[in-house]
Amino acid sequence: MSDIFEGRVILVTGGTGSFGLKFTETLLKKHNPRSVRIYSRGELKQVDMERRFDDDRLRFLIGDIRDRERLYRALNDVDIVVHAAALKHVPVCEYNPAEAAKTNIMGAMNLINGAIDNGVDKVVALSTDKAVHPVNLYGATKMVMEKLIIQGNVYAGRKGTKFSCTRYGNVIGSSGSVVPVFIQQKESGKITITDERMTRFWITLEQGIDFVTDSLKMMKGGEIFVPKIPSMKITDLADAITPNAKKRIIGIRPGEKLHEVLLTADEARHAKEFSSYFIIEPEYKFWRWVPHAGGKSLPGGFAYTSNNNTQWLEKEELRKMLVKQGFL
Repeated sequence: MSDIFEGRVILVTGGTGSFGLKFTETLLKKHNPRSVRIYSRGELKQVDMERRFDDDRLRFLIGDIRDRERLYRALNDVDIVVHAAALKHVPVCEYNPAEAAKTNIMGAMNLINGAIDNGVDKVVALSTDKAVHPVNLYGATKMVMEKLIIQGNVYAGRKGTKFSCTRYGNVIGSSGSVVPVFIQQKESGKITITDERMTRFWITLEQGIDFVTDSLKMMKGGEIFVPKIPSMKITDLADAITPNAKKRIIGIRPGEKLHEVLLTADEARHAKEFSSYFIIEPEYKFWRWVPHAGGKSLPGGFAYTSNNNTQWLEKEELRKMLVKQGFL
């Protein structure tokens, strides 16, 4: 398959975040884009990123996805958009609900309209398992974002812009994960566990980037791509990071689930399983939809949850990942 990024202009919203940094590094090292536009609000982060990479293919654009006019200008002559901008910390979203809606929902609407009007070829948006059966505002806004992005294909009409989503679990070591918390608590010899039964899906940043790239190559517009990734018990995660620490059980926090879901039983009715991923096909096909070849239908009642997973991450395997990434 030809390199989808060769000679193309790529815009990354939220490009100074953990995903954007690693994705940009991968683009510059392994591909040959014409330019990569980093669109974000943080001046200092952009300056630090520019110094880090020192590559004349990079363009740094200060802007907020809430700002329709600025986003439209940034999308001019862009071929591919990777939408990673979001307010994602659960307590922050709960305390600032209107702001979360403006960024995660209204920002997505601005992106859809701007991408269509500027003739962007492909848009892939990053989603999360928190969007499935959401129990907090962050998850609810990401659920709406998914719906908007998928149905963006309706608005595109004959203009040809294609919209899809990727949905995956917790990224090991990201700023929003529990890993940095456990590492910080390690010094005291005591760590806090919300519930000993808790399980979570885990994916590395590199795996997430590879999955987004593969999804961009495969997408026809309208899909939600879900990778098959391992689960881990929260107690095993704690033992891998702080094997001798004393655990204190504090109870599930507001807006937290015991187990996460990446694919519901209702979604499974219009999803296909492939060797390393699932594709949730659009339930409402208001535009011309061409199904992906291959894949198999899922059995009735199937749901892909972190506690019924067939893949489990071992403690030593996680430790090796954390050492490789410089966390341990």
